[in-house]
Amino acid sequence: MVFTNESMLSISTILQEELSKRDKVSFSILNPDYAQEVHAGTQISLEDKTYIYRGYKAWMDLCELLFCRMLTPTKINEHLVSLCFEKLNIEQSFHKTKAGNEKYGVESSFFQIHKNEEPAFLLPYKHALKNVKIQDRKRVLDLGVNSGDEFALIKELLKKEEYEKIELTGIDYSASAIAYAQDRFREKNVSFIEHDINTLDELNLGKFDLIISIGTFQSPNIDFKPFFMSLVQNYLNKGGAIILGFPNCRWMGGEMIYGAKVPNYAYSEMGMLYSDAIYCKKYLQQKKFRVTLTGKNYVFLTATKISQGGRKSDISLKN
Repeated sequence: MVFTNESMLSISTILQEELSKRDKVSFSILNPDYAQEVHAGTQISLEDKTYIYRGYKAWMDLCELLFCRMLTPTKINEHLVSLCFEKLNIEQSFHKTKAGNEKYGVESSFFQIHKNEEPAFLLPYKHALKNVKIQDRKRVLDLGVNSGDEFALIKELLKKEEYEKIELTGIDYSASAIAYAQDRFREKNVSFIEHDINTLDELNLGKFDLIISIGTFQSPNIDFKPFFMSLVQNYLNKGGAIILGFPNCRWMGGEMIYGAKVPNYAYSEMGMLYSDAIYCKKYLQQKKFRVTLTGKNYVFLTATKISQGGRKSDISLKN
């Protein structure tokens, strides 16, 4: 199957039909390396044939939207390459796991996810840490910490002496995840607590300079708005900062697929995500925070207190 001057609508329809019959589909296209700084849709004539140019980014986007992974392209000749889309096993997903304290434990499919190895998570989170000047924070709380990936990036970014000056506390209700995190982080400045974050008051934690939570507040057992307001009012120091990660993706077949999914919708629907993120942004702005929303597969809300004067500290993060 060779695509030359067909529209993307025609191509996507053909591939959807083929993938309904088999697990893989291969096809040939104009080599995306043939042209540079050319927009998708540009017509290119070669050897009495007209091709429509599309870069690898366009083909990767189509592959993801069809719930496939793209195998290594094969060069056919100077002008053509062969692509192969392989269907993902959409049943292999932690989203289909029944609720419970160990849905996110060490034996779960969720635990196999390594967010810091996904650029769509890593780079926006790194930017958020720079934005809050993580090296200046003395007490950091992570709610829904699981294996401690958020702390791992902080450790990697900071100088040793900066990292060791920060008191990091992680809370999660999964006993096995907490045990794993405790073994992973042996430093004296890092502690982990197995506890339900709905009853934080039982822990007498005090207040923190930075609160982080990635993908936890949207859990069905959390009364989102009252919980968030209580967190800001009772656990955040004056001048403190917040980083919240709202998942705008699904994990299936080992891949991170763009787009939030809610029950009873066959396609991505992001109304709840936007509603929660905008609610937090407006609430924090009323409390005199500067708030940004960044990211793609994870939408990061970063909030820092608006300065009342004084010199801003320099950012000293590595990398």
